[in-house]
Amino acid sequence: MTNPFGVRPVINASATLTALGGSLMPPSALKAMTEGAAHFVDLPELHDRVGERLAVLTRNEAACVTSGAAAAITLTVASCVGEPAQAFPAEAEVVMFTGQRNGYDYAARLTGARIIEVGPSIKELRAALVRRPACVLWFAGAHYAADALPIEDVIRVARELACTPGLTGPPAVPVIVDAAAQIPPVSSLWRFTAELGADAVIFSGGKGLRGPQSSGLVLGKRWIVDRCRAHASPNQQIGRGMKVGKEELLGLYAAVEWTLEQDEEALLASYEQIVDRWIVGLRGVPGVVAERGYPSEAGQPHGRAVVRLLTTSGWTRDGLVRALWEGDPRIAVGVFGVPDDAIALNPQTIEPGEDLVVLDALVRHLSSGDGERAGP
Repeated sequence: MTNPFGVRPVINASATLTALGGSLMPPSALKAMTEGAAHFVDLPELHDRVGERLAVLTRNEAACVTSGAAAAITLTVASCVGEPAQAFPAEAEVVMFTGQRNGYDYAARLTGARIIEVGPSIKELRAALVRRPACVLWFAGAHYAADALPIEDVIRVARELACTPGLTGPPAVPVIVDAAAQIPPVSSLWRFTAELGADAVIFSGGKGLRGPQSSGLVLGKRWIVDRCRAHASPNQQIGRGMKVGKEELLGLYAAVEWTLEQDEEALLASYEQIVDRWIVGLRGVPGVVAERGYPSEAGQPHGRAVVRLLTTSGWTRDGLVRALWEGDPRIAVGVFGVPDDAIALNPQTIEPGEDLVVLDALVRHLSSGDGERAGP
C-alpha cells in the first residue's frame, strides 16, 4: 500500500464496517472503475444501462445504483412519500418496529417523514397501516428479528391494503427492506423482492458485494426505482448531494457480476475453516475460552470465533482491543453482539494468511502477562 500520509493499513477481523473501508474490491471491479475514470459519458444514460443489466442479473424488475445504503433509504422513502418535483407532505409517516429503530433512522427522516413505531404484533401493524403511511421500513438480519414481525407477515398485512388489481402504480403501503449487509447469502438479491413481494430492497455496495465503498443498490419494482432515479443526482432533488459517479456505476456492476460467479458454498466453508483454526489455536491459552458463534454480527450465515476473557487472563476486553489496534500490524476485532468480556473474530474480511497473523497476535498478547497494563 502506497501511503504518504502515515495511515497504517488494518487487518480486519471485525466486519465490513464503513469505518474500516467496507470490503476489498476484486480485480474486475478495480479495472472497471479505472476504465470508467478515463472517459466522459452521458451519465444518466449510463445509470439507465447499468440499472437495466443489474435488474436482469438480480432477477428484479428494476435496479439503480446509489451513493451507499443510507442514501438508498432516503431515496426509497422519498419515492414513497411523494413524486419528484413536488413538495413532500408534512404529514408523511414511515412505519418501523420499535425493536428495529437504529442509527439510520435519520436517512428516512431527511424527507421530513415522521417515524411511527409498532410492536411485534399483527394488530398493531394493521392499525398503523390503516393510517396509510408512506411505507413500512423493515431491517433484515438476525440481530433485528427478536422484536419485529417476520417480513412475510409484514408484506402480507401490507398487501391487504393493496391497490386495485391491474394498476401499475404504487401499492397502498409499500414495503422497503434494508438488507445492507445481508450478503451472503447472494439469494438476498432476489428473495425479498421477486420471491416474497417487497417493493424494494436495499444493499450496501461496499460490504458483501465487494464493490466501491461509496455505492449502494436499490432493487425492486419499477415504479419505486424510477422515482429513486428521478429524486437522485444529477437532478435537482433531495438526492442531488448523493452523487454516483461513472466509476461507482461500473465498479458496482462488475462487483455484482463477480459475486454471482463465486461458489458461495465453498466461500462459506472457507470461512468456517478460518473460525476452526482460530478456536483450535487458542486452546490451551490460559484465561481464554474460544467458541464458535453463529450467525455473524449482521446475521449472515457463517460463524465467528467468540473469544471470552476470564478474570484469570489479566485482560479487560477494551484493553485487548486497544493492544491489537495499537500493535504492528494493526488488527481490528469485533465487539458487537458478544458479551462485555469477549471479542469476536470475523472471517469474512480476512485475506489469505491473515487469520494466522491474527492468531499469533492474540496468543502473544494473552501469553505476555501484560493484560493489567493494557487495561483501562
